[in-house]
Amino acid sequence: MRLLILNYFLRRLFRKHSEEGGRHGVIEGAGDMWISAVESSILTWEEVSERLSVDVRRGLSWREANDRMNFVGANEFQVKEQDPLWKKYIEQFQNPLILLLLGSAVVSVCMRQFDDAISITVAIIIVVTVAFVQEYRSEKSLEELNKLVPPSCNCLREGSLEHFLARNLVPGDIVHLNVGDRVPADLRLFDSTDLAIDESSFTGETEPAVKNIVPNKAAAGRVNKDNIAFMGTLVRCGNAKGIVVSTGERSEFGDIFRMMQAEEAPKTPLQKSMDTLGGQLSMYSFCIIGFIMITGWLQGKALQEMFTIGVSLAVAAIPEGLPIVVTVTLALGVMRMAKRNAIVKKLPTVETLGCVNVICSDKTGTLTKNEMTVTTIATSGGHIAEVTGTGYNGRGDIQLRAYKGRDLDVARMGVTSMLEVAVLCNNAHIRDETLYGQPTEGALVACAMKHGLRDLREQYTRLHEIPFSSETKMMVVKCAPKFSDGGKEELFVKGAVEKVLPLCTQYIDSAGNYAPLTNEKQNEILAEVYNIGRMGLRTIALCRGASLERLVYAGACGVCDPPRPGVRAAVSTLRRAAVDVKMVTGDARPTALAVAQMVGLDVLHSQSLSGEQLDSMADEELDRIIDTVSVFYRVTPKHKLAIVKSLQRLGNIVGMTGDGVNDGVALKRADIGIAMGKNGTDVCKEAADMILVDDDFATIIAAIEEGKSIFYNIGNFVRFQLSTSIAALSLIALATLMGVPNPLNAMQILWINIIMDGPPAQSLGVEPVDHEVVGLGPRDTRRRLLSRPLLLNVLLSAAIIIAGTLWVFNREMSDNTITPRDTTMTFTCFVLFDMFNALSCRSQTKSVFEVGLLSNRMFLAAVTLSLLGQALVIYFPPLQSVFQTEALTAHDILFLVGLTSSVFIVSEIKKLIERTLKKRVYGKYAAKAHDAMDFV
Repeated sequence: MRLLILNYFLRRLFRKHSEEGGRHGVIEGAGDMWISAVESSILTWEEVSERLSVDVRRGLSWREANDRMNFVGANEFQVKEQDPLWKKYIEQFQNPLILLLLGSAVVSVCMRQFDDAISITVAIIIVVTVAFVQEYRSEKSLEELNKLVPPSCNCLREGSLEHFLARNLVPGDIVHLNVGDRVPADLRLFDSTDLAIDESSFTGETEPAVKNIVPNKAAAGRVNKDNIAFMGTLVRCGNAKGIVVSTGERSEFGDIFRMMQAEEAPKTPLQKSMDTLGGQLSMYSFCIIGFIMITGWLQGKALQEMFTIGVSLAVAAIPEGLPIVVTVTLALGVMRMAKRNAIVKKLPTVETLGCVNVICSDKTGTLTKNEMTVTTIATSGGHIAEVTGTGYNGRGDIQLRAYKGRDLDVARMGVTSMLEVAVLCNNAHIRDETLYGQPTEGALVACAMKHGLRDLREQYTRLHEIPFSSETKMMVVKCAPKFSDGGKEELFVKGAVEKVLPLCTQYIDSAGNYAPLTNEKQNEILAEVYNIGRMGLRTIALCRGASLERLVYAGACGVCDPPRPGVRAAVSTLRRAAVDVKMVTGDARPTALAVAQMVGLDVLHSQSLSGEQLDSMADEELDRIIDTVSVFYRVTPKHKLAIVKSLQRLGNIVGMTGDGVNDGVALKRADIGIAMGKNGTDVCKEAADMILVDDDFATIIAAIEEGKSIFYNIGNFVRFQLSTSIAALSLIALATLMGVPNPLNAMQILWINIIMDGPPAQSLGVEPVDHEVVGLGPRDTRRRLLSRPLLLNVLLSAAIIIAGTLWVFNREMSDNTITPRDTTMTFTCFVLFDMFNALSCRSQTKSVFEVGLLSNRMFLAAVTLSLLGQALVIYFPPLQSVFQTEALTAHDILFLVGLTSSVFIVSEIKKLIERTLKKRVYGKYAAKAHDAMDFV
C-alpha cells in the first residue's frame, strides 16, 4: 500500500513539473532523464541514449518500461471529460430568444391562454432538440487525435524485436521504422538508410523530409530537426531506428492537442443576431406593456385589467414561429449543400458563409492536389514540351512545341532518352494509381508512362546504386540491358543541375547527335533551368553515360504540385465578391509565391510574411499589416492560429480551409473551418464546421450563395411576421384604448395567428437561392437582423394593413352594431392583406415578377391552402358557426382583393424607386471612376 501511495505522489510530482517546466527543456523531478524533441535533436544520439539510460542494441527491459509507464502514462491523448447529456440539453435554453419564449409560455398559462402556451412550448422543444442533436455530434476533434498514434509498432525490448500496441511505448524505447509505417512517437534517430518521411499533414511541405542522424545546431533561436521522426508522420522510403524521446501529449503533436483544448469555436453571426433580436423583442414587449398600462390608468381603467391586456398583447407580439423557421431554413440549406458536395456539421454554419470576408487557405492538398507532377520538359537539344494530366497514372500527353526547322521525330527521341533516365534512376512504383515511394520520383514515372515507357525497367538489370543524399544532391544507378548480348553497362544520373552539369562532357543537340558541352552551352542550359524555376517548378537534371567523368546531358524536367482545377476561377470570383483570399503554407517563399500567382492571388501589390517574422511580431504590429499580406510561408500550427486571431480582432469573419493535422487548431478557431473530404485527415475533418466532399475549392462559392440566401430568407420571414403581428396587435390595442367593440373575435384572432406562424410564413424561409447574392459582398455582421430598412418596411406594411382593415370595419359598422357580416368582412380583409403582404416579402429588393411568381412552389402551395381554409371558414356552415361568419358575395371578394392588394402595390413601387436611385448613384460613381482612369 505504501508503494502504491508513493507511486501516486511521484506521478503527480512528475506531471506538475512537466507542466511547469515546459516541453522545450529538461523535465525536472524525474532524475533529469526525460528530454524534449528539440533538445534531443541538438545532442548526439549517444548522449540521448545515455540520458535515457538505454542500450540501443538491447532496448529497455520490460520491468524498466513498466516503471517508466507509471511515470509518464500511456502514449495517447487524454480528452477532457464531457458534460453529461442532461447538462448539455439544459444549456440550449440559455439563448435569449428561447428564454423570452419560455417567459411568454409561463405568462400564457397564468392568463389561462392554454392554446398559446402549448404552441410556444412545442416550438421551444423542437428548436432546443434540433440544436442539441447538432451540438452533440459535432465536438469530436480532440478524440480523433488518438488516431494519429498507430495501433502497433516494432520495438526492441530485452534484445528481441517485439510487435505491440504503440500506446505502451515509453521514453527510451528503441523503435524500428520501415516503408509505410506511421511513426508511433517522437524519435531521435540513430540509424538511418535512405529515410524520407512525409510530414505534409504536419508541416504543410509537399516534399518528404530526408532524415539523418547528425546532431543539429541552434541558429538564430531555431533548431532544424532533421534527425527527429515526429509522431503521426508517414515513412515514404528507407528504414531507420530511433530512440523514443517524447510520447503522447509531450510530443510535437501535443502542442496541437493543447492548443485545440484551449480554443473555443466562436458564436456564429446568426447566433449573435438572434441573441440581439431576442433582446430587442423583450424591450419592445416591455414598452407595449408600459404604454398600455399608463394609457389605461390615465383613462381611469383598473390597473390590473390593463396589465392583463398588456401582457396578452406582448405575448402575442413575440414570434414563436421564428426559431422554428430559422431551424427549418438552416436544415434545408444543409440538405441543399449536401447535394452540392459540402457536408455542414452545424446548422448555423451555413449562414456564416454569407458573412465571410477573409478566407485563409492552406496550400498543400487544398489549393493544390498534393501530388507532384511533371509539367515541363526541356531537352538538351532545346526542345520544350508541356505535359498534361495530373495524378500518379498514365493519363495525359507530352505536347512538343513546334519550332520552324526542327524535326519533331528527333525531339521525341530526345524526350525518350530523358525519360529512360527518369525511369531507370528511380525507386518509385505506381500500382493502381497508388504511389509507393517518393512523390517527385513518382511524378517522373507517371510522365514516362504518358510517353509509353511503362515496362522499361524489365529490360534492364540494376547493378549498383548510389542513393540520393543532401550532400551530393544526386542519385546514380548502373544498369545493363537484360536481353542484349554484349550490352554495355551504362550510368543513369538525376539530380540538381548545379551538381550534375559539371560531370557532363557532351549533350544531345537539336539534330539528335552528340556534341561537346561548351561553356556557352552550359550557360544556355543554366538559363533555361532558371526560367523553369521561376515558374515555381522544381527542376531535375537528367544525364547518362559510361562513367561519372564522361556523362551526356539529356535534359531537365520541371516538377510541381499543380493547383486544383477550378481554383483560379474560384479565387477570382471570391475576390470580385470582396472576399480576401490569403494563402498559408509551410513551403518556402519561392514555391509559395509561384503557386499563389498560379491560383490568381495578387502577389505584386501585397506582402508575404514568414513564420520567423510572425514570431518576432507583437499582436498590435501584426494587426497593422495583416490586411496587406496575401501569402504566409514557413508557418506552423501556432502561426496559423495567430493569423486567424489577428484577422478576427480586426472584425473580420474568417474562413479557414485545410486538410492536414497542422490545420486543425486554426480550423477550430476560425468562424468557419472548411476541411477537404477525400484527402483530409480525421483530425482536420472533425475540427472543421464544413467538409468539401470532392475536395473542390470552388464548392465554397456555392456555400457562400447558400449562406447569403438563408439570411435574406430569414429577414423576409421576420418582415412578414412582425408586420402582421404589429397590425393585429394594433387593431386590438386601438379598439381597447378607444373603447369600441373588438373588430375580431377570439377564434378569428387564433386563425390569423395560425396563418402568421403557419405555411405562408414557413415557406418564405425556403425561397430559392438568388445567384446574384455572391456578387453583393459579405454581409456586414454589425447589421442587425431587425435593421432600420427592415423595420421601416415592417412599419409601412403594418400601417397599410391597419388603415385598410379599420376603414373596412368602420365602413361596415355604419349602424354602430356589430353583425356577422361586419366581422367577416374585417376578418377576410385582414387575411387577404396577410397573403399579399407575404407575396411582397419574398424579396426585399427585387420585384416579385423578377424573382418569378412560380419559382417558390412551396409558397404557392401554402398560400393556396390558406385561401382554401379561409373560403371554408366563410362558406362552410359548420365552420361559420364556429368562427361566427357569413357568406360573402363575389362583389365583396373582388372589393377586398382590390383593397388588400394595395400593400403589395406600395411595396413594389417602393422597391422600384430604391432600385432606380441605387442605379443612378452607381452610375455616377462608375462615371467618375471612368473619368479618373481616362485622366490616368
